Amino acid sequence: MPDHLGADMRKQKKDIDAEDDKPFQALDEGDIAVLKRYGQGPYAEQLKQLETDIEECVKKVNELSGVKESDTGLAPPALWDIAADKQAMQQEQPLQVARCTKIITGEGHDPRYMINVKQFAKFVVDLADTVAPTDIEEGMRVGVDRNKYQIHLPLPAKIDPTVTMMQVEEKPDVTYADVGGCKDQIEKLREVVETPLLHPERFVNLGIEPPKGVLLYGPPGTGKTLCARAVANRTDACFIRVIGSELVQKYVGEGARMVRELFEMARSKKACLIFFDEIDAVGGARFDDGQGGDNEVQRTMLELINQLDGFDPRGNIKVLMATNRPDTLDPALIRPGRLDRKIEFALPDLAGRAHILKIHAKQMSVERDIRYDLLARLCPNSTGAEIRSVCTEAGMFAIRARRKVATEKDFLEAINKVIKGYAKFSATPRYLTHN
Repeated sequence: MPDHLGADMRKQKKDIDAEDDKPFQALDEGDIAVLKRYGQGPYAEQLKQLETDIEECVKKVNELSGVKESDTGLAPPALWDIAADKQAMQQEQPLQVARCTKIITGEGHDPRYMINVKQFAKFVVDLADTVAPTDIEEGMRVGVDRNKYQIHLPLPAKIDPTVTMMQVEEKPDVTYADVGGCKDQIEKLREVVETPLLHPERFVNLGIEPPKGVLLYGPPGTGKTLCARAVANRTDACFIRVIGSELVQKYVGEGARMVRELFEMARSKKACLIFFDEIDAVGGARFDDGQGGDNEVQRTMLELINQLDGFDPRGNIKVLMATNRPDTLDPALIRPGRLDRKIEFALPDLAGRAHILKIHAKQMSVERDIRYDLLARLCPNSTGAEIRSVCTEAGMFAIRARRKVATEKDFLEAINKVIKGYAKFSATPRYLTHN
């Protein structure tokens, strides 16, 4: 029976079998070293050594600190030393709060500290071993023990809890894209708030100080507070929101004290932004009504004026103020140096109204072929809040008709109801005379 393989195929198969029978030659150390160095640069070994040293340094730092970054801020349970913590708690004594009134320095001995324990006495004491002399300053609160009255702990400044609660912890979800019809106003606001924080060298090169205060004024519903919420979302600085009526207190001096503590807390931050909403509650022009009813409000405003541009420097604190009655504000409050820039939030134009309609309709289930420009023409002299009410009423008409999508007819009926039907409730014309 003839072989089905040709002569060439049989010869090739024999050659393959002969190659398989050859013994394999193992690579020596020199060949392995050449393969490892193949494709490496001239500084590969030095870089590898540096990376190893960096990893060892990081490991040593973590071991010495004993705390790993985590969501809770606690070290891993394996690093806990509960017995030592309990012993330290038993040895530590409760401290008494005092105030360091004077630091007495001498050549032959360590500095001494004069403290004042409230409603008790004054003492001249020294520091405990756990406190550095650079941590104690005149006028600050300290923690002292009850036996020798040694200073064991420097304490932060005393701030009213109501002032601390004014700090905004959670950022709002409003961005600049959610504010329609205010393109120029947003640009002016970002020049004051964001540029000095992100690019301070531009002002240093020109030799000027960046603006530190902005007044936002305009009729109600034009987006003043909305822009402030967008600024709070955008900036990484500490954001403090104050409503003007919160500074009006019952007892004499309470409002001025809150303003002082507010700016004291702001100065302790690296960068801070304070937003005073409805500032006309405390910033009205001064007058004498003969009864002294507004004296306390005027004292609060005078303290605010002093903090804005007084004897002490303001620091890296930006101030935003919003009002819809700028004509009632005191001239000393709105002068340049305290509020350097005044931004008017006027009624949106045709393009602005169409943009606002698109912003609110984007979150709704609507038809695709809605003519927003036509709807904007049917809403003359309307504010952003009224346009938002139009979109809400259009959704209500769709719900009433048991539909899942709002149509252009729903928007037209909503315009007739909100813009034309509620015209007698609109206060925009009256506020326009004051802006």
